Amino acid sequence: MNATEPEATADDKIRCDACPVMCYIKPGALGACDRYANADGNLVRVDPHVMLNRTIARGGEVVPFAEGPEWNGGVLGQGDTFVTAIGAGTTYPDYKPAPFIVSAEVDGVDMVTVVTEGIFSYCGVKVKIDTDRFLGPETNAVRVEGEMVGHVTTAEYGSQMLSLGGVKHLTGGSKKEGRVTCETLLSLCNGKAVEMSIDEGETVIVQAGKPPIVNGSPEQRMRVGCGSATIGIFAKQWEGKVDDVVVVDDHITGVLSEHQAGKYLGIRGTGIKIKGRRSTPGRYFQVAEPGTGWGGTNISDPLSILGPFDPKTARPGLRLLMVSTTGEHAAYYELDEALRPVQKDMPAALIEPVERIAENCEPALSSVLFVAGAGGSLRAGVTENPVRLTRSVKDALTYVTCGGAPVYVFPGGGITFMVDVTRLPDNAFGYVPTPAIVAPLEFTLKLSDYEELGGHMDAVRPLASLTGTTRLSLPHRQDNPWPFAPGRAQRSHG
Repeated sequence: MNATEPEATADDKIRCDACPVMCYIKPGALGACDRYANADGNLVRVDPHVMLNRTIARGGEVVPFAEGPEWNGGVLGQGDTFVTAIGAGTTYPDYKPAPFIVSAEVDGVDMVTVVTEGIFSYCGVKVKIDTDRFLGPETNAVRVEGEMVGHVTTAEYGSQMLSLGGVKHLTGGSKKEGRVTCETLLSLCNGKAVEMSIDEGETVIVQAGKPPIVNGSPEQRMRVGCGSATIGIFAKQWEGKVDDVVVVDDHITGVLSEHQAGKYLGIRGTGIKIKGRRSTPGRYFQVAEPGTGWGGTNISDPLSILGPFDPKTARPGLRLLMVSTTGEHAAYYELDEALRPVQKDMPAALIEPVERIAENCEPALSSVLFVAGAGGSLRAGVTENPVRLTRSVKDALTYVTCGGAPVYVFPGGGITFMVDVTRLPDNAFGYVPTPAIVAPLEFTLKLSDYEELGGHMDAVRPLASLTGTTRLSLPHRQDNPWPFAPGRAQRSHG
């Protein structure tokens, strides 16, 4: 695929202007990004340009574009073909029209899709790791090859969040920090596994759509809820089978006999005492330090969070179940004559309720969300007045996709978007050694709206003009909205 008219030198090298690096490329060689090459004096994009087609295999899945069928040069279906930015090239140095501005008639309406690969220094990934285990203190550094590439953010419901990348790590540190950060982002976005360590925490291997591996052990379950929620969900199933239940949790440990769920069922007090800060009845904070043991705490013996039972209420033979929020840890005890818990075999009647906790835990996965801001340079490839594009997106006149995948556009200024990388074809992301990530971006709108926002009308070309064997036609994913779907809207609030 020809890119631009190259600047030639006496030794037959040509200068690539697709990014700020401006490589001189020898005949038959690739540029530093591995995306552009010198082919007989022509600057060409070495990756194929990808189009999604609903008629090839309705209900099929997107496959790696390197393995897709080459386009046979036939006429493209107007409403059934969507031109992505994968393999399209960039607008650098900014003011040039986007590489492809393609028109098509869809259900009697003239539409246009503006296609470009954006060069993003202002980008990163948000990683959601489903685990009940403590990975590291909030705000602590996340490192790859010893370089800080991001930090730990908040713990959400059964998950730990990491924020990786961003302009500070890409450009604000050492050359190695920038290189490692770029490599980390690229690998994560393209579905590859990355091992990272957290200061004062654990080592974790993250791969989009795969279970996280913490300290060499794959995670199996995302917890059903906190200790209090677990009590509320399963209280009825424990009724009559045990006298008390403690659900051990680093955040909120629950106690059945004190919890409102237990009160509703008429479960009497057991004289149990929990070491920790009591919140509301049956809910305790800070029962132990965070860790990789029971319920995300640092304990291996659940009895360590119990104090002496109150002899005014407790009695010998009292039955106690202690369980974690995933059901991975469970133990059954009975009080002896001295009111001390003695571990016994799990009664048959309690096996099913413990297994029910595990059944209600969803599979643990790592999720990778690419986040970037489509700045002035990229928007200039769409229109000479970039703010009009921003307003058009906010007004839901322009639909934004990333490699054909739906994105969330953040409220506020600019076009800051987020996309689940597993919804793009494999290897849809690239890089340039500035360093920056290259990501596909498409803007789809009515042709009349495009003209009104000051679009590059002279560069509009019909869909049927796209021919040649440097394009791939892949099946559109059924779980991704079709960008031309009637009534489709996208607003900054979701």
